[in-house]
Formats: sequence, structure tokens, C-alpha cells
Amino acid sequence: MSVGSSGTVPVLVLKEGTGRTTGREAQRNNIMAAKIVAETVKTTLGPRGMDKMLVSSIGDVAITNDGATIMKELDVQHPAAKMLVEVAKAQDNEVGDGTTTAVVLAGELLAKAESLLERNIHPTVIIDGYKKASEKAQDVLDSLAIPVTMNDDRRLMEVAITSMGSKGITVAKEHFAKLAVEAVRQVAEEKDGKIKADIDLIKVLKKHGKSLEETELVKGMVIDKEIASPQMPKIIDGAKIALLNAKLEIKKTEFDAKINIESPEQMKLFLDEEERMLREMVDKIIEVGANVVLCEKGIDDVAVHFLAKRGIMAVKSLSSSDMEKLARATGGKVMASIKDLTADVLGKAKRVEEVKIGDDKLVYVRECKNPKAVTVVIRGGTDHVIDEAERSLHDGLSVVRNAIEDGKIVAGGGAPEAEVAAQLRDYAVMVGGREQLAVEAFADAVEAIPLTLAENSGLDPIDIMVALRSKHEKAENKHQGIEVFSGEIKDMLELKVVEPLRVKLQVVKSATEAANMILKIDDLIASKGGGKMPPMPQGMPPGAGGMGGMGGMGGMPPY
Repeated sequence: MSVGSSGTVPVLVLKEGTGRTTGREAQRNNIMAAKIVAETVKTTLGPRGMDKMLVSSIGDVAITNDGATIMKELDVQHPAAKMLVEVAKAQDNEVGDGTTTAVVLAGELLAKAESLLERNIHPTVIIDGYKKASEKAQDVLDSLAIPVTMNDDRRLMEVAITSMGSKGITVAKEHFAKLAVEAVRQVAEEKDGKIKADIDLIKVLKKHGKSLEETELVKGMVIDKEIASPQMPKIIDGAKIALLNAKLEIKKTEFDAKINIESPEQMKLFLDEEERMLREMVDKIIEVGANVVLCEKGIDDVAVHFLAKRGIMAVKSLSSSDMEKLARATGGKVMASIKDLTADVLGKAKRVEEVKIGDDKLVYVRECKNPKAVTVVIRGGTDHVIDEAERSLHDGLSVVRNAIEDGKIVAGGGAPEAEVAAQLRDYAVMVGGREQLAVEAFADAVEAIPLTLAENSGLDPIDIMVALRSKHEKAENKHQGIEVFSGEIKDMLELKVVEPLRVKLQVVKSATEAANMILKIDDLIASKGGGKMPPMPQGMPPGAGGMGGMGGMGGMPPY
């Protein structure tokens, strides 16, 4: 890149071949790329949204309408488009649901900002307006919240069913919702007067076969391993479980050592001593009253033989995360040494059994007393069905956790968005000046959520929005939303369509932050060889090429 007036020698500032786009063109290109990403997931929104088939570079196929999964699988090249992918990731990590909504809202905020930029409104004014609108929107959402408690079965089930209603497991959504509520409630604990539910303590295991309806919640753990020896009992009732993070093997010396054995008698003594040491370990396990041994490390074959002879079940080579969950589930402690094993550190379960599912053998630790870690075993006809069921269950677990931890829910079906938009338009008048236009643009962008729900359901979006706006002019209709199956405007609380407040708040926060960050950029500089920007997709307006191009999106057709 060079600068210089006519008749002078150009001065090289940046390396030759560096690409640069500035000002309005840079903003237009960034907005265009972000809008394309938003358009990609827009059709998946709501219970009547469509699915995407994603084919990876190695030929793996995923069929889903989960926004987080779609964004993860898309091989997005454009830096501004990558920001929307980050929005989806942040939304999924923080609240576990609402990823599609967040991306669609970010895309709409940028689309509305583009028309304001064309009216010569400075990006900083738009950003300030969006910040004020975002804060007001969060206040409005908070005022719309309805309290919910951990013991409110009905409301928690409604939250889970609403989340899963838009996923690919609608046939079994009630069953999965029940499992999600039970599982989250089981792992929830009260700390400092607040309820905390760590859904990482809910292990999800996928096994091919049977149907979605036969997915089960095990109040304990399921270990994807088989028993160490066929001679061991397959079922232990009234299990007392020793959890070991120590090898049931003879320790090797930490330095090189040689033992000179000169006669068969010495060899026999050596082997007898090894056997005696292993027998001592097994005797210690029996002495403390354990009848099940779950070991993170290896177990010597001789030790396995002794355990089997004494009627003790053993499983070896467990993962550290499984051991942690087993301790939470059984109430036992993981011991690093067999010498430290005592009766009071043993875990307890009503039954431990080996179960054969298809070609696999699993060990079920069932009916633990008040377990703080549980397992959901997902069954389904095909791998694609099981994978989508796992994604749906993750969303269900997340929303139930959010509702239990915060104790607040809001209506779904586009009702809170319609109410936020209505109140933002009143608020815009109070803001005044050019920022008023940005606040109004924010209100229009928020309304894109119910508008998209209507479009994806095959309804007339204009008629629906007119009806929805007229309902929200009256204060008593603040929970009125779109009943997507009949196309009518109804009270969403009566229809049991509810969502956690935390999801809605996070959608507004992350979408606003991403839109404001993209709006702030007015210069794109790409170093030579530093990830050459691909050409703009087909159908883009002239002048939107160069730096602002959007990359090939993981096997997606050109736009």
C-alpha cells in the first residue's frame, strides 16, 4: 500500500499486496456478512422451523435445527461473520438455549443500523442508542418475569417442553422434559441461600437401539465398561462400593533394579511374595466390607482372580470424571491408597449390575441414596435421532437449571419481544435526538423474532404483526404471543409456552454487544498472505466485494 500525490514518489506504508477497505464500504461489507449468517439460521427458529443438513469435510452428516450446532459446523471465513458464531457459542455456554434467537437478533440489529448509516447517522450515535435500548429492554423483560420455585413441577415441565418443542424430538418431548426436570432437581444444591444446579453432574450416555420413549434416568451412574472378569457376580444388591484411585498391582521401583534369581525355589518365593502382597490388598478391601470395587487405574490379573473368588465385583480403568461423579452419586470418597480404605469412605447403592445393550456391556450403579450425580441413557432408532435427542436434552437441562437458579420465567411465542418493542417505542420519544432513531430501530429489530416465528409457520407475517401490536397496546395483554399452529394471538401462559428469563436477557446482551462491535469497525486491513479473504457470495450488491467477502461456509451453496 502506498500514498503520494502526482509527481511524487509513492511512500510505502503497508506491505505490498495488503488489502484495505475503509469507511462506509467496510461497514457495509461487515454488515452484509453478518446478515448472511443470520439468514442461514433464521428458518430454524420456532417449533415449526426447518432443519439443516450439515456435511463435514470428511463426510459426516448432522441433521439439526439447533443454532449452536449449525454455527459450530459452518466453516465461516469472514471475520465479522465469525463474531456471530462467537455470539452463538457464548449464548450456548452461558444459558444453553436461545442461540438462534441471539444470532437472528444480532443480524436484524445490523440490518436496521445499515439503513440509519445510509441516512448519515454516525455509528457512535447508533451504538449509544442501542446501549440505552438494550438496558431498557432488560428492565422490561425483568418486569415481565413470573416467579417459579424448584418444587413447581408444572411450570418446570412447561419450560422444558417449550425448549424441546422446536427440536427434532417432538414425539417424545414430554418424556424428555420429565427426565430433564427430575435430573436437574436431583443435582441441585443450596449454597449461601441460593440454589445451584451443575448440569455437568448429569452424565448423558447414548446407546443405539429401542426408541426415544425408552430413554431412562438412572439415579446413580452408568459406566461404559464391563466387569473385570466373567467369574465375578453380575448383580450385587446392597452394594458397598470402594472407589480407588490406586493400582491393585505390585508397584514397580522408581529406579532400575536387578534381582538375581539363581534357583527355582527363589523364583517360587519371589512369585509367592507378589501373590501375598496382592492377597493382602484384597483382604483389606474385604475387611472394610466392600463388595464392589471401582478403580481408576489397572487391576492385576491375580488380584482380579482373588476378588472373583470372594464374590466381589470389580471394574477397572474408569475415567477421572466418572470417578468424581460416582463419589457424588454414591456418597463415597475416592481413595488414593488401599491402606487408607475404611468402612465410612465406602459409597452405597441399592444395586450394581452389568447390563448388555446391543453388543456393549454397561455397569449400572442404581438407586443411590440422594445422589448428587445422575445419568440419562438416551435410546433411539438411528444415530442421527440419538444425536439430535442429546442436543435437545442439553437445551432442556439448561433451561430447567436457569429457571430453578433464577426463579424467574417469561412467556414465549414472541410475547416478551412484542412487549419490549412496544415499550421501547414509548421510551424512544423520551430519549429524543438522533438516538431516538436508534432506539426505534432496536424495537423494530426485536420484533423480527415474532415476525420470523410467523414466517416459519407459514403464516402471513404482516397480519400477525398488526394483530400482535394491537394486543400489546393494552397493559393486560403483555403475555399475548403467536400460537404458531392456529395462527392466532393468544395468552402464552395459558398455552403453557414459557421460557427462562435468563435466556431472554442473555439474547439481548450478546446480540447488542456483537452488533455494536461490528458497527464500530470502519477499517479492514488484511496482511498479504494473512488469510486471504474469499470473494463475496453471488448476488451481493456492487462494491461489497474485496475485503468484506464471506467465506465458503462448510459445504453450503453460494448465496
